Amino acid sequence: MQASLQSAIDALGFHSPTPVQEQVIPQALAGKDLLVSSQTGSGKTAAFLIPLLQMMLGSRNAAMRLPSGPAILVLSPTRELAQQVSDDAIDLLKGSRGLRVATVVGGLPYGKQLQALRGADLVVATPGRLLDLYRTRKIRLDQVVHMVVDEADRMLDLGFAEDLQAIALASAQRQQTLMFSATFAPRIMLLAEKLTRDPLRIAMTAVNQAKPDIRELIHLADHESHRIRLLEHYLSDSSVDQAVIFARTQVECEQLGEKLTAQGLSVTYLHGALPQSVRTRRLNAFREKRVQWLVATDVAARGLDVPSISHVINLGLPMKPEDYVHRIGRTARAGRSGVAVTMVEVSDLRKLRAIERVIERRLENSVIPGLEPKIRPLVRTAAKPASKSPNRSRPQGLVHGERDFLKAERSGPSQPRGEGWQDRSGVAKPRSEGWQDRSGVAKPRRVETTEARSTSNRGSGFAGFANKPGSRSDASPRAGQTRWAGKRVNSRA
Repeated sequence: MQASLQSAIDALGFHSPTPVQEQVIPQALAGKDLLVSSQTGSGKTAAFLIPLLQMMLGSRNAAMRLPSGPAILVLSPTRELAQQVSDDAIDLLKGSRGLRVATVVGGLPYGKQLQALRGADLVVATPGRLLDLYRTRKIRLDQVVHMVVDEADRMLDLGFAEDLQAIALASAQRQQTLMFSATFAPRIMLLAEKLTRDPLRIAMTAVNQAKPDIRELIHLADHESHRIRLLEHYLSDSSVDQAVIFARTQVECEQLGEKLTAQGLSVTYLHGALPQSVRTRRLNAFREKRVQWLVATDVAARGLDVPSISHVINLGLPMKPEDYVHRIGRTARAGRSGVAVTMVEVSDLRKLRAIERVIERRLENSVIPGLEPKIRPLVRTAAKPASKSPNRSRPQGLVHGERDFLKAERSGPSQPRGEGWQDRSGVAKPRSEGWQDRSGVAKPRRVETTEARSTSNRGSGFAGFANKPGSRSDASPRAGQTRWAGKRVNSRA
């Protein structure tokens, strides 16, 4: 290990490697292509930065020359994650002279980024902005030796597959590619075949398994106001050091942030529609503990590494069940423990079931004294295939306890069925005597009469609309017809 790099590692308080670092660092130093899957908060950023910086420092000492392009290229899916990786690299290079780190992301002026790219040894970039600079010949990629694709699954979610392939083609001379992803899904393996050469596969934990030092709490909420009262309980909790509140939409994020700020709380909010300069400024304020609460959308679900986050509060469940693990992974970092609180309403039951299938365990209900839900507690059984009844089928996606949970919202008890009641839902009703199938018989054309015209002003009986004098039906060319949705509809009895 280079002396300057070892001093920086000691200064950051890293005394022993994490499991993923123990597996990745030796293989990366050996020059192998890697495909790594590890849980969030496991130290994977240092797992690829430390060996790559070690090799770069050694090569720069052997041949002191100004680079014409970056030797190390790190691709990140979001601006926040790219900035976080860049900050970590700068911390590891504090004792090293002559090495430069540049960050290339969208939403910021080109001028400063172009200036930072001059002589940069390591570039951390989002694919879109990097490709723009490459196509306008503002950056060279033919000097890249090591390329890292961080959060590859998130890259595909954001539609960067073609951009990644274009960047890989522009840096085809590289010697090593490291890919990090939350899963080994088929689409990830297909991408790995195009970007890597015979990669070594390293899987540290079960897919989407949350860290054991996170205490997960599920609170049932009757309605919106009940959910807000549950949030207010944690806002007044003295055990909260710093916390992230995940909102469901950008509108809810902004409204909640402004409301809590008006109440005198130390709050800032963050979502994808904000300018990048504003997002960076607010994130820095949160990292420096100048604010206690951060209200955010899923833009902060990955890449936010603040060790002092003690609580994560989910006001709503994420659209993708895998993002639940990334959300709660913002707490319990750097060897600390944390609390993850999730508020669930009736409409969230299907999402909750999907999350439990992904993490392969049940999330237990928790009740705050004085804020007990009026609905019945959610009692869920193990997820097993339900046997179908011969006459009546069970509602899809719900088990017995969930149906009880839904029934509690209905007004009043169910009425008992009368004696002798018989289920005739599957029995066809008999036709009346003398019935004849005339579906294939042509109906005679109705003859327009004066009487028909005189009765055309009566209600047609369609969707509750009455045909008043002067209406469109009154002006229709044929009596006994009405106009609806631009079509003529016969109103014969």
